Amino acid sequence: MEHKRSFTVRPFDVRLNTRPTYWICERGWEWKSRPLLDHLLWYVLDGVGAMRLDGHIWELRAGSSFVFGPGACPHGTQDPDRRLVVFGMHFDIVDAHRQRLPQTRELLPPPGHVVRDTTFFATLAQRCDASFRRGNAVGERQTHLFLQAMVLHLWEEALYPAPSAVDLALEEIIRAIQLEPGKRWTIEELAQQAHLSRAQFVRRFRAVAGLAPARFMIQARLERARQLIQETNMTLGQIADALGYEDVAFFSRQYKRYTGYAPSTLRR
Repeated sequence: MEHKRSFTVRPFDVRLNTRPTYWICERGWEWKSRPLLDHLLWYVLDGVGAMRLDGHIWELRAGSSFVFGPGACPHGTQDPDRRLVVFGMHFDIVDAHRQRLPQTRELLPPPGHVVRDTTFFATLAQRCDASFRRGNAVGERQTHLFLQAMVLHLWEEALYPAPSAVDLALEEIIRAIQLEPGKRWTIEELAQQAHLSRAQFVRRFRAVAGLAPARFMIQARLERARQLIQETNMTLGQIADALGYEDVAFFSRQYKRYTGYAPSTLRR
């Protein structure tokens, strides 16, 4: 999947200025905001309307999202017969020392993005609200993290196109290999599962996983072997057998070839 634009996330944190809030816009509602003093996450759960900002107009519907920055003057309207249901909160973007960042425009996701995974985003909003209502230090930290996750999710969807059916099939295959690295997977079998030719499968798999299928399978086996060596009392022979190696000598040679040291050194 190709990037729509380049973006590098600077380390940032958030500081809430208002509690996470749900509301149904009242009949006759029209929002002509004065210049905002801080950031505002504004997410539409239901309803129809329009948002005007800096000469642009976006239709509002379920999934419409905005992260307004300081100084923004949004102007929102709604269909009185399909009133807007909104989730939002005011916050500051701060650095590692909890100081407000003076320039944050490059951290704000594009306005008016319509969230694709609305179920996941609505869950983040619910968890953000529930965490805040706990009123303790753990809840406060969770609220900040959920808010950050919402902002970053908007960036993820803006940067990356929606996954295709093939991409989703490849993700399932990758998870299956990670779950059972010792299984005797064949590229032909996996290509059939993805409804691709062998050559197409190898190319698309490398684009998604970052490694060719054969190399990914080896890496998955060796990573699981490292965990078993360090975290269990299984012998090297038992581990080699469990991960599909015909003999422990070949397992040891391959482990050393890819990691630079023998598996027995982990035990010592």
